[in-house]
Amino acid sequence: MIRRLVLAFAAVVSALAPAAAQDREFGGSIELVDPNVLRVCADPSNLPFSNEKEEGFENALAKFLAGKLERTSVSYSFFPQATGFVRMTLGANNCDVIMSYPQGDELVQNTNAYYRTAYALIVPKGGDLDGVDVLEDPRLKGKRIGVVAGTPPGTYLARAGLMGRAKGYQLMVDTRIENSAQAMIADLGKGEIDAAVLWGPMAGYYARESGKDYTVTPLVKEPKGGPAMIFRITMGVRPSDQEWKRRLNTVIRENQDEINEILLSFGIPLLDEANQPIAPKHGG
Repeated sequence: MIRRLVLAFAAVVSALAPAAAQDREFGGSIELVDPNVLRVCADPSNLPFSNEKEEGFENALAKFLAGKLERTSVSYSFFPQATGFVRMTLGANNCDVIMSYPQGDELVQNTNAYYRTAYALIVPKGGDLDGVDVLEDPRLKGKRIGVVAGTPPGTYLARAGLMGRAKGYQLMVDTRIENSAQAMIADLGKGEIDAAVLWGPMAGYYARESGKDYTVTPLVKEPKGGPAMIFRITMGVRPSDQEWKRRLNTVIRENQDEINEILLSFGIPLLDEANQPIAPKHGG
């Protein structure tokens, strides 16, 4: 998912550069944020993140934030999270916030991170792989593992000698037609693969939605020297929108526990700064 986001956001540079130049000509920043409506940039078919039926955690979070920001409603600018996403939404001033954006990417301005998660291993609970928490575990030898092509776990699977039997799933797909994460979990349920490795939000959500009993383990113990497996996720805003970023940061800071509960209700494996799982405060 992270790579997909980064690829999708690459086109924003050309869209935002003229706006930044215009701001400098006026001697300051110009914020084009709607004061009454929370205008959200979103994918129309990308659960567990968002969809047009507003069934994703980004939709739930947007509704929650709108109340805290005293906005009268939430509106969406929908566009598939592929090439052109930011240019056609945030960059075109059709919306004011991307709800999930990896920290450290400079193509938009990041708020403070509001959750931290990692790629995760999904295995049947109680099976012979239950308890595996690193891809070099000997118990994975000879097993068939599902992985999305081009994502960081592939590097670690290759290092562990597991790619020969791995089953790959496409990274860039039209989610209105197919869903690699959902297909992977379905294959796990049918026994076509022995384990699955997915981006944390997808791992937790689709494992839960499957109706089967799975263990979802964030992969936080992979050896150093490879690609990042753990990410802080922020909201993305336009570079000119400094006051808007500060307002969002305040809402995140003052409502972190409630935000965590929304994310956890969708099965997302949350991590604290010590890589320990964050549990619900109110059961569940």
